[in-house]
Amino acid sequence: MAGFTVFRDPTTVDFTDADYFALVGPTGSGKSTVLDAICFALYGQVPRWGGTRGIGNALAPSAAEARVRLCFESAGDRYVATRVVRRDGRGNVKTAGAGLQLMPPGFDVTKLDTGMDLEDLGEALAGTPAEMDRAVLDAVGLPYEQFTSCVVLPQGQFADFLHAKPATRQQILVNLLGLHVYEEVQLKASERGKTAEAKLSVVEQQLGQLTDATDEAVGAAAERLEVIRELTRAVEAAVPGLRSAREAEKTAIAARDTIDGELTALSSVRTPAGLDEATGATTAARAAAEQAAKEVHAAEEAEEKIRGELAAAGDAGTLRLMLDRHTELERLVEQEDWFAGKVSVAEVEYRDTAAAAELAQAENLGAQQLLEQARQDYRDAQQLDRAAALRGHLEAGHDCPVCEQPVTVVPEVPKESAVRLAEAAGAAAKAAAETAATRWRERDAVARNVESDLERKRGQYEHHRSRLAEVRAAVSGLPDIDAVRARLADLGELQRKLEDAATAVRAAREAHRRAQAGVRAAEEQQRTAWRTFDAVRDGLARFVPPPADRDDLAGAWQALVGWARGEHEARLTARAEADTAVGAAHVTTVRAHGAIVDLFTEADLTVSSVDAESGLIRAAAVAAERAEAAWQRLAERRQQANDAAEQRNALQQQSRVSKSLAGHLRANNFERWLLEEALDLLVDGASGILRELTNGQYELVHDKGEFFVVDHHDAGLKRGVRTLSGGETFQASLALALALSEQLAGMSTTAASLESIVLDEGFGTLDAATLDVVAATLENLAARGDRMVGLVTHVQSLAERIPVRFEVHKDARTAHVERVGL
Repeated sequence: MAGFTVFRDPTTVDFTDADYFALVGPTGSGKSTVLDAICFALYGQVPRWGGTRGIGNALAPSAAEARVRLCFESAGDRYVATRVVRRDGRGNVKTAGAGLQLMPPGFDVTKLDTGMDLEDLGEALAGTPAEMDRAVLDAVGLPYEQFTSCVVLPQGQFADFLHAKPATRQQILVNLLGLHVYEEVQLKASERGKTAEAKLSVVEQQLGQLTDATDEAVGAAAERLEVIRELTRAVEAAVPGLRSAREAEKTAIAARDTIDGELTALSSVRTPAGLDEATGATTAARAAAEQAAKEVHAAEEAEEKIRGELAAAGDAGTLRLMLDRHTELERLVEQEDWFAGKVSVAEVEYRDTAAAAELAQAENLGAQQLLEQARQDYRDAQQLDRAAALRGHLEAGHDCPVCEQPVTVVPEVPKESAVRLAEAAGAAAKAAAETAATRWRERDAVARNVESDLERKRGQYEHHRSRLAEVRAAVSGLPDIDAVRARLADLGELQRKLEDAATAVRAAREAHRRAQAGVRAAEEQQRTAWRTFDAVRDGLARFVPPPADRDDLAGAWQALVGWARGEHEARLTARAEADTAVGAAHVTTVRAHGAIVDLFTEADLTVSSVDAESGLIRAAAVAAERAEAAWQRLAERRQQANDAAEQRNALQQQSRVSKSLAGHLRANNFERWLLEEALDLLVDGASGILRELTNGQYELVHDKGEFFVVDHHDAGLKRGVRTLSGGETFQASLALALALSEQLAGMSTTAASLESIVLDEGFGTLDAATLDVVAATLENLAARGDRMVGLVTHVQSLAERIPVRFEVHKDARTAHVERVGL
């Protein structure tokens, strides 16, 4: 176990040689979990989990995977069962792997501790959970319900069989004993009877379709086969003669065809049309090519002469450069006065703008002086206004508050303030000064622009005069402009003549190329005529034609045609003789073929459309194959009829037996009788065990399916099992469990021999005396040596009497198992 419930860490429990053992330990330590692991490895479920949907309980807390592997022995074979459970990313727990393998003899079981891989453990019997169900049932011989009632008896279900209702107990016995097999037999018998009836109908139809397959028909087909085989032998014997006649006819035809071929070849020799024109065309083409070559030479000489005259006339580029210099000088001289006038105008404009700027400057200075005078007058007016303000406080005869002199006469106070008058005059002077300053700045800017334009024009004029001097120096010593223009005109005329001459050269060369192409075409036409002649002459080589004159094409053709006519006349007589020989050979072939056709006719076969020898043999062989196939088909159909008759008899018997068996098993009396017999045997065996456990006090009986106990210590009182105490119920349940375990194999139709029983029930409810009797009973059961007996208990006194103990304890992380004893 690894990651299985409380066994978080990998744990191995080895029951080898433990014929009588106990799983001991405190409550909750994991004793029952060991039995859970056995059930889970085999069947994928555990009784206390509530079926297969509780497999999430298999995982240890916070574990993502649980693995369980069980090595067990059944009917002498060893098996390994493995199951793996995993939790996916969504938290769902599913079976990730399951397998059952048959271990080879002598396999080292300790290898199982090395891991949980399925490799190298033996023959794989199952590899999926679905396959496991069938494979485990075949290996163990018990389904899950029987296994948990007869082999591993879990807590809480120990007394289920004892306290069950009669109908429930009957169904349990049906399941345990596999009595449903008789119902299955009845169903299968009915199905087999229906199947036999259906097959019988099909067989009857087959027999109806085989009425023609009689012994007489098979004999007639065999006689027909013998006739056709005799025909085949006769045809094979006659075909060589026909083949010889055909070969002779073919030879005569070939000789005639040879003469016909020679006559055709000789009669086809004719002088080709246009032979004279082809010869004359070659001569004319060669003469035209020579004349074209002369014209090319003349055009090339004329072109070369003009090129010499053009070279002597001078360089056109130099003359054009001279003409450009003269033209530029004329232009510069024409622009001389224009540049001088522009400079003069700019100088006059500059003098005028400069004078206007100086006048504006003078006006600006005068306005600034007037503004300064106005500011001084304003300061004087302020003093006057302050003095005037004091006059209102003066009185004649009093002292002046400023000079402290006596005032004799108080001056008159001015009607208008001097400051206001000064302010008005100052504002006017300031406005005049700003206007004069603005006018001066504007005229000064205009004067500066005019001065800049004057400097630019003076620079342009100086550059013009410098360039004029350079061009005059370059033109000095050159021919005048008219002479240069005349020489350029002469050069243009020579260039035009050169282009015309070049065009004439190209045209003459093109005409020469066309003439040469015409020569080649004419020569190729003549060569083609010679090749045609050679081909015709080579075709007649076997007749040894006369030699040809290679210098005279027309004469060669005339000589060849005349010779061919003579040879043709000489072969006409041989052609008539060959035709007579072909006719005689054909008559012989027709007679040989007719004799073979008569053989087919005698055998009631027609081969009028077959002429070749292989076709005649094939026709005979096909007829033989068809006759043999017809005979064989009749023989097979006859055999099918015999087989169908036998099958009909077998199906009729099978139908009768199946219907009879289904009728016998259709009633429930047979199953009821089996259940009563099984319950009698079971109760009888359990009663003996119960008497031993209770020192003869109790005996188990049943009446109409109900269980009762007879108390011999109470005058044989009969009472129901539900009136028993807890300890008595345990004893009665244990007796039934042991009886089921011992007798199930003998009564069941499916269970294999049971070699183990493990009890997981509360032995702590028993008193000391009863516990001693139980222990002695289990010791006797184990001492018989025919089964392994195991207990799950925490009763120390019972555990000490068991030779092998597996002590189970649990720490904070995982549970542990330790073997103690033999």
